[in-house]
Amino acid sequence: MSEPQSRNAAQLTLVAPRRAKPQRHLADMTMAERRAAVAELGEKPFRADQLSRHYFAKLTASPEQMTDLPGGIRERLASQLMPSLLTPVREIACDGGTTRKTLWRLFDGSLVESVLMRYPDRATMCVSSQAGCGMNCPFCATGQAGLTRNMSTAEIVEQVVAGARALAAGEVPGGPGRVSNIVFMGMGEPMANYKAVIGAVHRFVDPSPEGLGISARGITVSTVGLVPAIEKLAGEGLPVTLAVSLHAPDDELRDTLVPINTRWKVAEVLGAAWEYAAKTKRRVSIEYALIKDVNDQEWRADLLGRLLKGKLVHVNLIPLNPTPGSKWTASRPEDERAFVRRLEFHGVAVTVRDTRGREIDGACGQLAAAAPEA
Repeated sequence: MSEPQSRNAAQLTLVAPRRAKPQRHLADMTMAERRAAVAELGEKPFRADQLSRHYFAKLTASPEQMTDLPGGIRERLASQLMPSLLTPVREIACDGGTTRKTLWRLFDGSLVESVLMRYPDRATMCVSSQAGCGMNCPFCATGQAGLTRNMSTAEIVEQVVAGARALAAGEVPGGPGRVSNIVFMGMGEPMANYKAVIGAVHRFVDPSPEGLGISARGITVSTVGLVPAIEKLAGEGLPVTLAVSLHAPDDELRDTLVPINTRWKVAEVLGAAWEYAAKTKRRVSIEYALIKDVNDQEWRADLLGRLLKGKLVHVNLIPLNPTPGSKWTASRPEDERAFVRRLEFHGVAVTVRDTRGREIDGACGQLAAAAPEA
């Protein structure tokens, strides 16, 4: 199979279309901003602390459960500062119920997806940061759908809170539990919605009642390679894991597979990643979807190995989850094994990602693409 022809970089969408914004939510705000918002509603600022504790610590879902607030103000404060932002459209499960994928409808009809994956030692939420995606990667269902809009901080946070509620209530096999890991690997390019994503990360890591109190080391933020944003993230003081969706070690092929490469080449992207590792002391994850006869040749594994050798890095090889009707498909098992061997030869740490969710339209964007119109 010949390598695909290069696509037009003009199809990239780095700036999201202007859309109506969702109602404000306390998860959009710092604690100081929440107290100010409560004061604006004519209530004592400490009510913000109570609301925050209900939302982030107790995972309260309805005003009736907020018994430490006077009955006369519960509904009003909740409706103003804890509005419902996500409406479940469809939920499907596999792996004995330990993998649950949810399709959500936002206030304007936009559709996004999140996935809860429970393992024996952890529970991971994969969240979306945009409705759609503007990066135009040809093998990605979301990328081919285009970008609808950025999500708000609270819309991102609500995905995790929904998963946390399900775990706390014992709805997921394995008994009551909590979210321990979050990966920004759902719909969208997180670095193209930088402000909202950083806000969400703060809500995730801030201690209760300001946030969920999840370790920053359990959070992974992915990017296709928006170099200025990677450099900015390095200065945030948030030791999250950076994941770079590389998918090709050479510019010629990556220009096609990951069109942002026409702006920032492989050397620039990896250079920014190494600077991130140096500042945060965190190992960078290189995401690499193995595509049959496209990017899975041994010589490309050797090239990748030479680029990564001696760096604070780990390669996460991803068997491509093909979308219906797509010409792109996963590599042959023998080619996958050969790719792993070549990387190991160069001393590069490598694993093959667990293919959880394949039977439930696991490739991000597939569930949304199959949903009926609102």
